[in-house]
Amino acid sequence: MDLRAYYKKVRETEATLPSPHVVVVSLATPDGGKAGVTTEVSTPIGARMLVEGSAREATKEESEAFRERNEREKKASEDAAVANQLQVVVIPASSASSASRTPSSGPGKTK
Repeated sequence: MDLRAYYKKVRETEATLPSPHVVVVSLATPDGGKAGVTTEVSTPIGARMLVEGSAREATKEESEAFRERNEREKKASEDAAVANQLQVVVIPASSASSASRTPSSGPGKTK
């Protein structure tokens, strides 16, 4: 393979892609590449993948759907992280001392 021609083609392809990132869809490859996987990569890497034939540029609709799905998944992940955080309530000392003086009722307790 002529490396000069290869890198020239990569640079030409990179010039046609949006910066700084591009959404690509993988193609089936002889070494086990799975077809149809959508991902966002940097423009230089995307150009290399296009030239090597391991991916194609995603259509506008595919790109929008990919980004919307990522936003939903990110929000769901952030919501789950917030739900798992330890929540602490600070009670002022004056409220805590009055609460301890209040008689409590329960099994075996009398007022």
